[in-house]
Amino acid sequence: MSAPPTTSTGMSRIHYAWIVAGITFVVLLVGAGVRATPGIMIVPLEREFGWSTATISVAIAVNIFLYGMIGPFAVAIIERFGLRRSVCAALLVLAVGTASTVWMSAPWQMLLLWGIVVGSGSGMVANVLGATVANRWFSRHRGLVLGLLTASSATGQLVFLPMLASLAVGQGWRAVSLAVAAAALALAPLALLLLRDRPSDLGLPRYGEEQLQPRAIGGVNPAKRALLGLATGLRSKDFWLLAGTFFVCGASTNGLVGTHLIPACIDHGIPEVTAAGLLALMGLCDLVGTTASGWLTDRFDSRKLLAWYYALRGLSLIFLPYSFDVSFYGLSLFAVFYGLDWIATVPPTVNLAGRVFGEENAALMFGWIAAAHQIGAAGAAWLAGLVRTNSGDYFAAFVSAGLLCLVAALMALFVRTERADAEPVAADPYPAAA
Repeated sequence: MSAPPTTSTGMSRIHYAWIVAGITFVVLLVGAGVRATPGIMIVPLEREFGWSTATISVAIAVNIFLYGMIGPFAVAIIERFGLRRSVCAALLVLAVGTASTVWMSAPWQMLLLWGIVVGSGSGMVANVLGATVANRWFSRHRGLVLGLLTASSATGQLVFLPMLASLAVGQGWRAVSLAVAAAALALAPLALLLLRDRPSDLGLPRYGEEQLQPRAIGGVNPAKRALLGLATGLRSKDFWLLAGTFFVCGASTNGLVGTHLIPACIDHGIPEVTAAGLLALMGLCDLVGTTASGWLTDRFDSRKLLAWYYALRGLSLIFLPYSFDVSFYGLSLFAVFYGLDWIATVPPTVNLAGRVFGEENAALMFGWIAAAHQIGAAGAAWLAGLVRTNSGDYFAAFVSAGLLCLVAALMALFVRTERADAEPVAADPYPAAA
């Protein structure tokens, strides 16, 4: 399996970068389906075991937290052990973790399996994977490719959520766990066969370039590499601004809406399958919005793009609690408007990370910025569950998240758009070109 099925020469004339991007898209899509699954399981688990929303949300919060915290270490692990082996190992962890949940009967077991095991596996197939592939394999159209790879997480909702919601209603939550486990397991051989670590491994330059990139230095300690990146970030005002805005991004997307929209809809008499359809609609809209965001990132000031994205998202979240009382069409309007902005923040954030810390460090630094995203998401997942348990609805959670987005819009405008020569950066894993 050392020879690629396709190269940029020969009959196809398709640069292998597009094949790697395609496989990565599918991997991220399946990872998104796995991450979206707990939102479907909240109500069934409440009914079967009598667990409260707050109790279930603890495991979901741990899952989301680890999904983010694994990210920067995932970049370093990929640099050390290779893209193909790392992705295959992550898919196997997801398959084992999700399949094992069918035997859980106590909250600590959900915390261990959905929280720790699945959270760790999903962290390896997170947005940092898309950033790594885009930076390694593409020089031209990098923003567009990153937008497409980021959008795959929304497409995962589009593909999986309606099916999984129907499966949960008809066959129970255990069938849902087995379905996502089978999807992850089936994808592992495909990733093993088609993924490649770098263009230079195939004797190819990055897409859009003519000169080969130098090979990476082997034997880099992943933990040291990741921690050096964190030390770099903590000394930078721009890192705190980007991490702060992404903290709000996580709190206002998968932590809040991705986890709690279905229970919120059920609270207002909207059936579970219909509510999952709303999330799928958001996924479809975000496929368009995030891809467009990647295209825009190649052409416009990323700071201004982020300011617009966060401001519009904040307004939509403030509108959300009132849309339940208008009509289902009002909620559908929210789904379209919010969905276009779901994770459109990723391409401009990665672009700014590359500009501030250097292209060679963009994926690693984005990993730590994404960790802040998942800390925000984990906090929102738990706090929103606590709000619902104590007050009976999600009104305060949705409005608070909307106001935080307006603050993030202002923060984005203060990020620099160029690298400071005096700014220390993380250790470069690439040797100097000869």
